[in-house]
Amino acid sequence: MLIIPVKEGENIDRALKRFKRKFDKTGAMKNLRERQAFIKPSVKHRDKIKKAAYVQNLKDLQNL
Repeated sequence: MLIIPVKEGENIDRALKRFKRKFDKTGAMKNLRERQAFIKPSVKHRDKIKKAAYVQNLKDLQNL
């Protein structure tokens, strides 16, 4: 559980912004999205290879 101490006279928007930043750093939402559906390791590996090929293609096009 995240605890964000609000200082005396501090704007609530500023405290909320600190909370959001801290929440993003924990990676909780990313973890929840990953757990919504099981993805087989072979499919993950295939996607990783496709992404690497795509990035390599972009780099090749930049060097032309």
